[in-house]
Amino acid sequence: MVNQAYLDKRKYGERVYELLDNYDSALLVHCDNVGSKQFMDIRTALRPNSVVLMGKNTLMRKIIGNYCDEKGNNDWMVLHDLLIGNVGVIFTKEDVKEVKTKVSEFVVPAPAKVGSTATCDVTIPAGVTPLEPSQTGFFQLLNIATKINKGAIEILSDVTVVTKGERVGSSAAALLGKMKITPFEYGLVVKHIYDKGSMYPAAVLDITDEQLAAKFAAGVSNIASISLATKYPTLAAVPHYIVNSYKNVLAISIGTEYTFELAQKVKDYLADPSAFQSAGGGGGGGGGGDKPAAAAAAPVEEEEEEEDMGF
Repeated sequence: MVNQAYLDKRKYGERVYELLDNYDSALLVHCDNVGSKQFMDIRTALRPNSVVLMGKNTLMRKIIGNYCDEKGNNDWMVLHDLLIGNVGVIFTKEDVKEVKTKVSEFVVPAPAKVGSTATCDVTIPAGVTPLEPSQTGFFQLLNIATKINKGAIEILSDVTVVTKGERVGSSAAALLGKMKITPFEYGLVVKHIYDKGSMYPAAVLDITDEQLAAKFAAGVSNIASISLATKYPTLAAVPHYIVNSYKNVLAISIGTEYTFELAQKVKDYLADPSAFQSAGGGGGGGGGGDKPAAAAAAPVEEEEEEEDMGF
């Protein structure tokens, strides 16, 4: 009689083979503290173009290794090497960024459990708490300054009881539980992206076009600087070579009798700067210049009237 466990593993292996044959992209996700209801909702939201695969890491690694050996193609081995810890794989035919966004929507609030790793800093704000004065022992264990205010415990200043990346202690967990604070959110966390034989961190998907353009511009600027410093011509330095060459030609033209159209304008300015100043200021002063002229003409008219009257 064939062992049922063997049949289950064989069926699982056939399913993995089918997924590896039909998909070119996958997301490696971390699954700590994710409940069955969350998994069901995520699977439903990702259908029909994506499939969530879970299983024992040793079994998945063995199946992927056998698949690569049989096909003579080691593209999936980059995923094989990362199957460590509580992880799963989402095979997809959609844009991986859209899949990552969908997965991040399915998170649930969760209390701080003893021994769990904090996913964020947990800070209790200053103010009156719902706890009675008899509960001050929890605050004393955590070195939190408090006082009794109208029959309740009041925290005097903001205090961080759990730091991101650290394990939650028993006192911190008990205090947060008594204050009914659920500081954490749990869901599938995308760690790596597989795309046609390449594997890269999920953070790459968060890079914007503006960031890429800024990095590219900085790289071009560095290349141009090195090119100019070492006098090694590159395409990035061509605009600078053109500008510097024009400056040299202009300097030669000014120092000699050789000239051309643009250089002649500079020569004319250096020869008589006042001509350019009067030309530039004549138009602006024309509108206001009629008033002084009229004021100067007024006394002349008065003198003529006085002469006519015989004074």
